[in-house]
Amino acid sequence: MPQIRFHFAGQVTLVQAEKGQKILKIALDNGIPMEHACGGNGFCTTCMCTVQEGMEHLSHRNDREENMGITSDPWRLGCQTSVVGDGDIVIEVGE
Repeated sequence: MPQIRFHFAGQVTLVQAEKGQKILKIALDNGIPMEHACGGNGFCTTCMCTVQEGMEHLSHRNDREENMGITSDPWRLGCQTSVVGDGDIVIEVGE
């Protein structure tokens, strides 16, 4: 099972991730405060995070991300990005 290491406010939290789950859901389910002003629908950028390692284990960028101006690595929207691989991922969550 893939693991995600979330970095937030100087703390590191290591969690198990199921394939197919969105980064936002994984963060919230594990007590990591990831903003999501639009309710996780991809209409804002408050859940934008930085993928420090493991981009290859995440879904490809979708049209909604690109429409919101998220067009290059390492930035992704947590509500639009799913775990698709088995490897470990490191994500920095904005404050």
